[in-house]
Amino acid sequence: MKGILRIKHAKTILAVLVICLAVRLLPYFAPVCAADIAQNQLAMQFSDRNNLPLGTLLTRDQEHTSVIPLNQVSPQFIQAILAAEDASFYQHGALDMKAVIRAMKEAIHAKRIVSGASTITMQLARMLDPVPRTFSGKMQEIWLSWRLVAGMNKDEILSAYINRLPMGGNIYGVEAAARTYFSIPASDLNLAQASFLAAIPNNPTYFNPYEHWERLKQRQKYVLNRMVLEGYISEAIAARTSSEKVVFQSRQQGIIAAPHFLFWLANQIPPTPLEKGGLVSSKEGLVPPKGGLPPFLRGARGDQSVIRTTINRPLQQFVEAQTQQVISSLAANNVHDAAALVIDNHTGEVLAYVGSPDYFNEAKLGRNDGVQALRQPGSTLKPFVYELALEKNLIRPNTILADVPARYAIPGAKLYSPTDYTESFLGPVRVRIALANSLNVPAVRVLEKVGVESFLERLHQLGFEHLNQTPEHYGLGLTLGSGEVSLWELARAYVIMARFGDAIPLVSTFSDSQISTDAINRVSTISNQKIWQLITNILSDNHARATAFGVDSVLNLPFPAAVKTGTSSNFRDTWTVGFTTDYTVATWVGNFNGEPMRQVSGVTGAAPLWNRIMLHLHEHQEPAAFPPPEGLIQLPICAISGLKPTPDCTSVVQEYFYPEDKNNYEAENKFDLPSEYDEWLAKQQRSHLISNNLRILSPHHGDIFLLYPGEAGQQKLEFKLAGNKSAPVEWWLNGEKLNTNSANSLFWNLRPGNWTLEARSGEMKDKVSFQVELASIKPRRRGFSISNSQTKVNHP
Repeated sequence: MKGILRIKHAKTILAVLVICLAVRLLPYFAPVCAADIAQNQLAMQFSDRNNLPLGTLLTRDQEHTSVIPLNQVSPQFIQAILAAEDASFYQHGALDMKAVIRAMKEAIHAKRIVSGASTITMQLARMLDPVPRTFSGKMQEIWLSWRLVAGMNKDEILSAYINRLPMGGNIYGVEAAARTYFSIPASDLNLAQASFLAAIPNNPTYFNPYEHWERLKQRQKYVLNRMVLEGYISEAIAARTSSEKVVFQSRQQGIIAAPHFLFWLANQIPPTPLEKGGLVSSKEGLVPPKGGLPPFLRGARGDQSVIRTTINRPLQQFVEAQTQQVISSLAANNVHDAAALVIDNHTGEVLAYVGSPDYFNEAKLGRNDGVQALRQPGSTLKPFVYELALEKNLIRPNTILADVPARYAIPGAKLYSPTDYTESFLGPVRVRIALANSLNVPAVRVLEKVGVESFLERLHQLGFEHLNQTPEHYGLGLTLGSGEVSLWELARAYVIMARFGDAIPLVSTFSDSQISTDAINRVSTISNQKIWQLITNILSDNHARATAFGVDSVLNLPFPAAVKTGTSSNFRDTWTVGFTTDYTVATWVGNFNGEPMRQVSGVTGAAPLWNRIMLHLHEHQEPAAFPPPEGLIQLPICAISGLKPTPDCTSVVQEYFYPEDKNNYEAENKFDLPSEYDEWLAKQQRSHLISNNLRILSPHHGDIFLLYPGEAGQQKLEFKLAGNKSAPVEWWLNGEKLNTNSANSLFWNLRPGNWTLEARSGEMKDKVSFQVELASIKPRRRGFSISNSQTKVNHP
């Protein structure tokens, strides 16, 4: 019996040994070789359109990385990193069993994890394939470590490791760190510099040299002590090195201009991670497909290491400097951030791209890219709703729009009552005046005619891909900026406007085929040239915008330029987008953290930056004039009626007409403001806007009022009058003259009956009829009204 048990135990032990041996040998059937994880072509060098260098080495995932052979790394750094991370690297395999046993003993004794047992090979495995810090994750890490050992020798593993070391921020690898922090190659690192760099990877954020110098200094001392213990240096050298002064260069070293653009462009290259032996790695760097970089990322001579961009470096540096100056001038208004984009209208090439005042100022969120960030665009979308309304013949160039108080019912919300920046109303305004002065109420009225769904579809055609909610989500506020767009999208749409509807993608790099990083299918040509020309004519009319912006604002340039400003709610964003025949310039000024600015609008925030850039672009050659709207004719109209002027018209202006509208122009010359103007008219001191006729503004003809029992003498109705009076006003009710000294308004106690109210002034008069009925139910609260059949309850 005992013999049988011994045999069973022996078989069990043998089976376990066979299984362990099989598991340990399996990695050799799926080894990971150096070629499988090679960091090919990670370094990208960028130049501007004239082959002037722009800056640093980048990868698609925005990591500053440079790969060098092991024999080109300072031996002192290799000694430092080995001493700090894995002193017996060359003596053990994938796992250091001594370190594992030691770590387990320390953990049991201290009842917590005191030290780790990760080898350099295991750390490399974690870099290649990050996994959760769980038991199963640890098993995956060990498995990959075995595969690495099966396919690579120690030097190859160490080389792959030091070229992937996280060195703070987006810096990876010893070569990138040496050049970034000290402006020298890794081969030239001295002991002090090497020991500092070897200290960072343990916790790159915690030991950030720019923010936590003292912590890093203590970690350096630890590295030097480890080097002493391993026999690399003496204690005297360690002490001397520890006291040696080491200066870290600014992070800006290596980037000459356009950092946001470079990182954005690097991120546009489609990732192509290698898949070898079942290993899918994306953390070791982004490797281009076989054959090198795509054609559009090659240099002028086919050099794959230099990417020739469309940026104009002198212009880029000018825009960067102006952005910083404008922000400095607005600091007292709680303004901290800005962005700008300059586009060539003829080619779609991006000439300047500024994402923030200072990319390298992390404390002020400098890395945020204001060109690509989504923000509320304010009024910058208004030109597109007017263009669409003109295209659909819902309005004409001479249409008069009502800039008067308006209220819109929104399900589940309060009444929507748009107001203008000045919180005042202009009354009847031409389309030209409404758009040029960015009036809100007329824009909402136009969107109501167009329909939110149709307008949203048009914005998608123009390339506003981030407006991806339902029409109900945006509502009528869409034309005032209730959605979120990027400065890039705005600039692209205005380039279409500048090209009179001819869509073109924005181009960022050069190649033989001039392939763009801006997908062509994101924009559509909108062939209504004469309407785009009319919108351009309005936006470039300095006199038309004078009511809101004055006759000499920063929007007025000494050459033809079309421009539109925008301000989001609570002054969180200000925009200015405009163009000449040659260039489109888009600017944004605001705060990345969402704080409101103090009384800064589009014309005082983003417009000064736009103005400076435009003047600089055309310093040596003025742009051509915009062509007049093709096929339209100009005729004199009355500014109030939009019709052929009559002798009593006080303001005559020129406006464009469609030729087919000329007959109506000749025939129509009588104009009187409809009832939607009544509330506004009642507040105006001058009332010549109703063609010199008297008008009873309240009550309206046909109104029915309810009088509740017991409230006789308490419910009153206000009689309101507007118009030019040639003589004292007389009020007549059902043929009886009312005794009153009031000219424009009086209160009358409601009495049941049918009533005819007449106002007379000399030869002028107006008459309305209304009813007062007894109500059977007492209202629960004052001010309650019944809207059906115009039935109302009035209280003083």
